[in-house]
Amino acid sequence: METESEPYVRLATLRQLHQVMADMNTARSLADTLQTVADGVVNGLGYELACVNLVRPDGDLVVAAFAGNPAAEALITGRTGSRDSWERRLQMGEHWGGLVFIPHTEGWVLDDDDVPQWYTDGPAPRFEDEWHPSDRLFAPMYTPGAPDGQRGELLGVLSVDRPRNGRRPGAWGREALQMYAFQAAIAISNARLRANMQRALVRLEREQQALRASEESFRQAFEYAPSGMAIAEMGGDQHGRILRTNDALCRLLGRPAAAMRRYSFSDLVHPEDIGTLLRTSAEGGRAELRLARRDGTYVWVSLRNSVVADAADGPRFLLTHVEDIEERKRRELHLAHRASHDSLTGLPNSAELRARLSARLCRRPAHAGELETLDAAYGHPGYDVAGHGFDFRPGTESYDAYDHHVHTVAPEGDRDDGTKGLAVLFCDLDGFKSINDRFGHNAGDAVLIEVARRLSNGVRDGDTVARLGGDEFVILANGLGRADAEDLAVRLRNEIIQPIRAEGRAVRVGASFGIGWAHCGMTADEVLKSADERMYVEKRSRPKQHRRAG
Repeated sequence: METESEPYVRLATLRQLHQVMADMNTARSLADTLQTVADGVVNGLGYELACVNLVRPDGDLVVAAFAGNPAAEALITGRTGSRDSWERRLQMGEHWGGLVFIPHTEGWVLDDDDVPQWYTDGPAPRFEDEWHPSDRLFAPMYTPGAPDGQRGELLGVLSVDRPRNGRRPGAWGREALQMYAFQAAIAISNARLRANMQRALVRLEREQQALRASEESFRQAFEYAPSGMAIAEMGGDQHGRILRTNDALCRLLGRPAAAMRRYSFSDLVHPEDIGTLLRTSAEGGRAELRLARRDGTYVWVSLRNSVVADAADGPRFLLTHVEDIEERKRRELHLAHRASHDSLTGLPNSAELRARLSARLCRRPAHAGELETLDAAYGHPGYDVAGHGFDFRPGTESYDAYDHHVHTVAPEGDRDDGTKGLAVLFCDLDGFKSINDRFGHNAGDAVLIEVARRLSNGVRDGDTVARLGGDEFVILANGLGRADAEDLAVRLRNEIIQPIRAEGRAVRVGASFGIGWAHCGMTADEVLKSADERMYVEKRSRPKQHRRAG
C-alpha cells in the first residue's frame, strides 16, 4: 500500500478545531453538547451540513441536533429512525477506518427506509473525487472505555454532507472527522453522565426534602399528640429502654423527659401487670395495664406498640402509643364491682360468693387417708393427683399442663381431729324484722351496713364475707379446724350483739351461726345448704328469749 504524504494543515485550522473541541467539552447541558458537536462539524471541519443522531433507550436513533441549514433542521430535528435501518447503513458502502461512506451509486437503495434525511440537488460529478449531492458519510460514535481496545456500545451517529471544497475528504479530513467523532462520543457520554448526576441530585434533594418534611410531620405529630408517645430501643442489651417521650406522656406520669430516659416500661408497670406486658407482642402488640406515676400512684393505660426502622437493615425502634383509660377502667371496674357486690353493704353478693366457693372445689372427693397416701407417694402435701376429677397421672402431659389442685377437705365427725378445711359460716340475724317493722327500712339498712362492717373487721385478710340476701350473711374461712370455726362464730356473734346506732337510737340484733364444711365432690349450693341447715339447728336449739340479744 502506497504511503500517502502528510498534508499541509494551516495553524489557524488546528486552532479552530481545538476551540471546537474545547467548546464541545464545556457545554452546560446535554442538549448544548449535542448542538455544539453539530456546530463544530460545520465550523471546524469544513462541512456545510451536520446531523447528530442519538441512540434512545429503546435502541432507535433520534435526530438530536442539526447545523448548517435552518430549513433542513426544522424538517428533521426530533424525528426517529429505526435501529435496523441504521445498522443496514453502517454495514454498507466503503469503510474508511471508523467512517462509513455510501456513494451516490449505492445510496439509492436507502431512499425508502425510515431514517430521517434531507435531499439536495446537483450535477453529476465532473471528476473522480468530486462530492455528489447523494453521497452519504457517517461517523459512528461509541461509548469510550471499552476493554482491550474494543468498541463500546453505539452511542449515536454523526452524519455530514457537502464539504465546502466540493471534494470527498482526503486522508487528513477522514482522520480529523474520525478523531472528532471519538471526542464527540466522550463529550456526549460526559454530558449524559452529568445530566444523570444532576437528575440524581435533584431527585435526592427532593427525597431529602420529602424526608425532612416527613420527619418534621412525625416530630410535630409525636410532640403535640394529645396522648402519650414514646420511642424505645429494640433488641440488644438496652432492649426496651425509653429513648424519647412526648409532653403528654410526661404529664400523664408526672415525670420529666430526662427522667423518663432512665426507665423502660417494665420498670414502670404495676407488678401485677408485668405478665401482661411480657405477653404483649413487640411487633404491633396491645395491652391494658397500669403505669407508675412519680407520686407512687398508678394510672390505667392502653399501650400499643409498633416497630419502625431507622433505615434499610438499620436499627429498629419501638414506637409506643400510651392512652389514658383511667376513667373508662374505673367505670368498668365499678360496673364489675356492682355486678359482683351488694349495693348496700359493698360485700360480695350471692353470685360472687358461689363463684369463689366453686373455684375451690373439684368434682371428685378425696378423704384424708387418700391425701396421706398421695403425700407420701408424690411429696405434695395437701395436693390430690388422682382424685380431683381430671384424671391426671404423674409424668403425663395432661398432668403437667395444669397447676396442681389444692384439694379441699373437711374435718370428720363432731370432734376436732386436727384437719384444717374450708369453713362456711352461715349467719342469720335475729330480731331484724322487728327493727324494720318498728323503725322503718332506713333503720334496717343502717343495721345491715354496720353488721357487714363488724363481720369484715372480725375475719382475717383473705377470708370472704358475703351478703347472701336479706339479713343472711356467709363467711368463707380457709384453713380452720372445727374448734377454730366455733371460736370464730362466737367472736362474730359477740360483735354483732353490741348496740347499733340506727336513726338516732340504739338497737340490738342477735345472730345465729351454722358451720358447714366445703370439700371436693360438693357443689357450692350443696355447701351453702349444709351450712344453712346447721344454722337453723343452732337457732332452734337456743331459747327464744335469747335469740335477739344472743
